[in-house]
Amino acid sequence: MNILGISAYYHDSAAALIKDGEIIAAAQEERFTRIKHDQEFPKNAISYCLRESGIKVNNLDCIAFYDKPFIKFERILETYLSFPAIGIRSFIKAIPLWIRKKIWIPDLIKKELGYEGKVLFPEHHESHAASAFYPSPFSKAAFLTIDGVGEWATSSFGVGKDNSVEILGELHFPHSLGLLYSAFTYFTGFKVNSGEYKVMGLAPYGQQVYVQKIYDHLIDLKDDGSFKMNMDFFNYCTGLTMTNRKFDEIFDGPPRKPESKLTQREMDLAASVQVVAEDIMLKMAANVKKETGEKYLCLAGGVALNCVGNGKLLRSGLFDDIWIQPAAGDAGGAIGAAYVAYHQHFNKPAQPKNGRDSQKGSYLGSHYSNEEIKNFLDKYKLPYEYLDADEILDKVSDFLIQEKVIGWFQGRMEFGPRALGNRSIIGDARSPEMQKKMNLKIKYRESFRPFAPSVLAEKVNDWFEIDRESPYMLLVADVKKEKQRKMNDEELNLWGIDKLNTVRSEIPAVTHIDYSARIQTVNKNDNPVYHSLINKFYEKTGCPVIVNTSFNVRGEPIVESLMDAYKCFMRTEMDILVLGNYILYKENQPEFHDDIDWRQKYELD
Repeated sequence: MNILGISAYYHDSAAALIKDGEIIAAAQEERFTRIKHDQEFPKNAISYCLRESGIKVNNLDCIAFYDKPFIKFERILETYLSFPAIGIRSFIKAIPLWIRKKIWIPDLIKKELGYEGKVLFPEHHESHAASAFYPSPFSKAAFLTIDGVGEWATSSFGVGKDNSVEILGELHFPHSLGLLYSAFTYFTGFKVNSGEYKVMGLAPYGQQVYVQKIYDHLIDLKDDGSFKMNMDFFNYCTGLTMTNRKFDEIFDGPPRKPESKLTQREMDLAASVQVVAEDIMLKMAANVKKETGEKYLCLAGGVALNCVGNGKLLRSGLFDDIWIQPAAGDAGGAIGAAYVAYHQHFNKPAQPKNGRDSQKGSYLGSHYSNEEIKNFLDKYKLPYEYLDADEILDKVSDFLIQEKVIGWFQGRMEFGPRALGNRSIIGDARSPEMQKKMNLKIKYRESFRPFAPSVLAEKVNDWFEIDRESPYMLLVADVKKEKQRKMNDEELNLWGIDKLNTVRSEIPAVTHIDYSARIQTVNKNDNPVYHSLINKFYEKTGCPVIVNTSFNVRGEPIVESLMDAYKCFMRTEMDILVLGNYILYKENQPEFHDDIDWRQKYELD
């Protein structure tokens, strides 16, 4: 049985294909179109999924769309009717798109794909719940989904068991943790639906001085994690912005203009909303534990990408273990929708659980053979060196020790927002200069943003305060005390980017200013090549940790094709590009002509 799941028309459109209950392929549309967070119908991602599965459209038993458009349209109409005067501008902008596209999904699918079969529409949070539970390692578990908004729900909880997921409770729009966090994302000058992780990364620089104001003015939080928001301070129901002038008044002025200098206010705002988000997540999780009594918890929805909150939830001990969908946002809804159709519409049995998840390391995307790589390099007359597998590992580990920055392009592309060692830029985590170099010369992004460590799964507890694997870079934990370096008085009084450039541990390139790290454990079963590379580096240095950041520059999706990788390599100050078994050296490449200026640099002064 072949089922295609689709998410589209809001942000992060994606497609996923499940065959007899197994995830065969999944990809985001942005990777193919090169439009970050592309929301259009994912025709390229669908084409890839069908190609990877070796089937055609007429072989599909069902297509599942990740939410119910008519109910969502009803919510939007009701919201505008509640504010008939002030919502007219937003209404005029939104409604034509709905009438033209968003409520005609079956017709669009038929038109785009030539598909004549069954189309199903699970609810948005049902898709999130399914994406969290079915691929998890648990046969029975509670789930918690938290995002901006689906149809009406903004969070839900329930229980997954065998081949079913049952939602037991929901919180409804406009009261939304995702939208509260996005309001502060907007107010601190970052882009909504893409800059939330910047707020999370900025939070350790600030003081939690606005927490009480948030509770006094914006939100009434109950002990069970439910809450109501004071909509007098928000504009997202009817306006074209997230916040309004009343919000400005209590948070010391208007929103920061994008790309302008960051001030202590923005850092304090980030620190404050992060604390509130963590408090809400923990209260919600405690209520889920109380209501379900389950030992395990599965998480999805955009807020589940808040890895700092996830780490605190894990350390709370409320649940024996948690599992988070790697593509927790709307993209993952494509997987969830397909699972709902397979298990709940067709009543197919659950897959056997063997103690590990069935997400396959989230390596579900496109791949290129060595033959295809050679053809590409020869076609464009690009100089390269070919090495066998052992030689590649030996040479690249030496380059890492020499503090070279390497584009690492191997195997299948990752599904979700994180590069997990197949479309990655890698470096030596022991280097005090690596974070600054990668941010300013490679990624061309804000200097305050931390990088993640990739660590051998079997060595994670030697270096970090965590006792289990974190394969999807969705948990934050502290660097081990014995690996930390204590700050002196002068260093403790530093501010801004000077804080970041102070060596805090034996692996300073991946140690944030609060001694934390967003960990990716690398298991040899999930990714044997990447594991072998880190292990070779470990054999030579005694350090089983390297820097891993996504293979892209600021504002651009992670690379998908060989040409994407080569262009990114040449547009930046990366030293070396590894494509499969082929190594390209920057100094040997022909002159590269490109009319896009990636070299504007961003500093936290």
